[in-house]
Amino acid sequence: MNDNEPVSSDNAASPVDSREKPAGRVFFIGAGPGDPDLITVRGRALIERCRVCLFAGSLVPRAVVAFAPAGAEVRNTASMNLEEIVARMAAASTAGEDVARVHSGDPSLYGAVAEQMRRLDALGIDYEVVPGVSSFQAAAAALKFEWTPAGRCQTVILTRAAGRTGLPPGESLASLAAHRTALAIFLSAAQMDAVVAALAPHYGADAPVVVAYRVSWPDEVILRCTLAEAPSRMSESKITRTALVIVGPMLDDTLPDAESHLYNREYSHLFRKARRGEPD
Repeated sequence: MNDNEPVSSDNAASPVDSREKPAGRVFFIGAGPGDPDLITVRGRALIERCRVCLFAGSLVPRAVVAFAPAGAEVRNTASMNLEEIVARMAAASTAGEDVARVHSGDPSLYGAVAEQMRRLDALGIDYEVVPGVSSFQAAAAALKFEWTPAGRCQTVILTRAAGRTGLPPGESLASLAAHRTALAIFLSAAQMDAVVAALAPHYGADAPVVVAYRVSWPDEVILRCTLAEAPSRMSESKITRTALVIVGPMLDDTLPDAESHLYNREYSHLFRKARRGEPD
């Protein structure tokens, strides 16, 4: 018999069965700020179907990844380094399994996803990013304020204290505070003395501040105080991490209120004509 001649057998796999599985994809999913009801519909649907779920356990509650299907591998990556995480993604992709890589808030904000995506690019592994609700948005919802109220503030800066990561040139807290606009300060609860020292010359020691600890979690704590009081208030509440620090003119009730033109009856725009002088 010719060695190249195909062999037929009742037990031989069919052509369809012998095909390799398509490579699995990686989905970077924003889990939201903590409350499992605040994950997007798409994010939850992906967790529900992916057989491998890798989640940042220090910031993502178990309730979010509890949506994973029965028998799925659900692994907290808090103790894993970057190479170990990427290796598990690559192994799953090779096996034809999709991976739910679950990050807190929105993956694009302090999620350390850039280095993961670079490595997936180098390995030729396909991935998708699913946005999520950030803690700075959840904090505004919990406090019922607008980041950009007309007449007070139209710019929001998302930043952090230098810490061990450091900051690029020109991004020190003091230089950003000089704009005296809204600041949402992430990952800086352990450095509040340095934060106050950087902000006080620009906002004033008596500027109103909000500290939102684990906002939307069951143990959420919201502190309202002045900038000068923030370190001691946080120490009293034993808040040393997982807190967002908020400062800016949108918190200052002594400033005059203004209203936008958007719903003003005398203002015309593409979808509505002005009704000047007309009765309601």
